[in-house]
Amino acid sequence: MNILLIRLRLIGDVVFTTPMLRALKRIYPEAHLAYLVEPPAAPVVTGNPHLDEVIVAPQATGAARIVADVQLGRRLRRGRYDLVIDLHGGPRSAWLTWFSGAPQRIGYEITGRTWMYTRAVPRPRALRPRHSVRNQWDLLEAIDGWPAAEPDPSKDSVEMARDAQAEARIARRLDGFGITSAHELIVVHVSAGNPFRRWPEPAFTRLVSALAAESPSRRIVLGSGPSDRDAANRIAEEAKRALGPASGRVLDFGEFDLAELRALIERSRLFIGGDSGPLHIAATTTTPIVGIYGPTEPVRSAPWRDPRFRAESVEVAGLPCRPCDQRVCEPGDFRCLTTLKPEEVLLAAKRAMNAHA
Repeated sequence: MNILLIRLRLIGDVVFTTPMLRALKRIYPEAHLAYLVEPPAAPVVTGNPHLDEVIVAPQATGAARIVADVQLGRRLRRGRYDLVIDLHGGPRSAWLTWFSGAPQRIGYEITGRTWMYTRAVPRPRALRPRHSVRNQWDLLEAIDGWPAAEPDPSKDSVEMARDAQAEARIARRLDGFGITSAHELIVVHVSAGNPFRRWPEPAFTRLVSALAAESPSRRIVLGSGPSDRDAANRIAEEAKRALGPASGRVLDFGEFDLAELRALIERSRLFIGGDSGPLHIAATTTTPIVGIYGPTEPVRSAPWRDPRFRAESVEVAGLPCRPCDQRVCEPGDFRCLTTLKPEEVLLAAKRAMNAHA
């Protein structure tokens, strides 16, 4: 069998599809399994042991985008796939699924696009208290003959292949800072995909200062997306100012790519971050995690991995406006994040590290 999965756009969403790759290869061990992804998330699936092929969709705009997509569609048609699963459901992925000409095309029931599939799976528009991995698993269950079984994170966890070159680059950078195995590394990711998921900078500053002050052997590395690099620099500077003589415990590590991020997290004692791609990259390691949740809920997007590896979720419970569609903050004050205290995150960090000691 020749199978293609399509998942465009966001890094975290691509991470959440990786349990399906293992499951598909387990049920169809002789199948040729391909994955179509866009460039930003390509490192998540590159080198995945269950994939035979990774196709990276070009990122073009305007007329060039139309030409590129027609060329890509023709390539998919030449691939003669028996089964194509659209894990995304957007206009582009639906069109590519249809253009592939596969005799079996599975996707979600979406107005205006359902006709492009041979089998469509209902996807309620309401935000349900159900994990994203389980929602996508519904597409597998639409395959003829698929065994009825709920996804199990202890058996089918998220994964991302190790990258030896990225690990070597991170090792050299740590050596440059004089970091040895005697140091306790903590990675704090301070940005998120949109402003609705960003914890305030002063809260991060207090958290980083408190973490660094607890131990002379502790080193804090701040991570961020390119658009939030200035925010990360401000947080680092404020934390260093608060720490005084201990300011060297907060490291200015600069930029790192996804493979390097994973390598750094794997060498760390703890990862802390909001509900964004890096949190789910962290879930592909065994490093303890503290997730900071605002408009989203852990029940839908908590790290999907073996429960033996500790993951703490911190949120403001009882808000009637949660979860939200992240388009308009109804109260207007982003209270799901602005009222989340650094002390709560610090306590979660201690629980996570102590459980893994």
